[in-house]
Amino acid sequence: MAKKLLDFQDVLKKELKDKEFKKLYEEEGRRLALGYKIAKIRQKRGLTQKELAKEIHTSQATVARLEGGNYLGYSLRTLEKVALATGTHLEVQFR
Repeated sequence: MAKKLLDFQDVLKKELKDKEFKKLYEEEGRRLALGYKIAKIRQKRGLTQKELAKEIHTSQATVARLEGGNYLGYSLRTLEKVALATGTHLEVQFR
């Protein structure tokens, strides 16, 4: 009898039962979501990374890091600059 191959969703479902894995998975998801959101807002406003960098007085490489999923150094001031440069509203919440 052939063994059924598991797909990603099956493996993820199993792994999410582990509380530590679930916590890390959710933290990573939040980081990815923030970078993705910055990139989408920038693109929606028709800005390149270089143009946004100029608006917030930083480098294109810094904007690329902000949009990447591995960046952990977000400061409230930088996020405020991004919001101002893109004509959006920054909202920080505790739940």
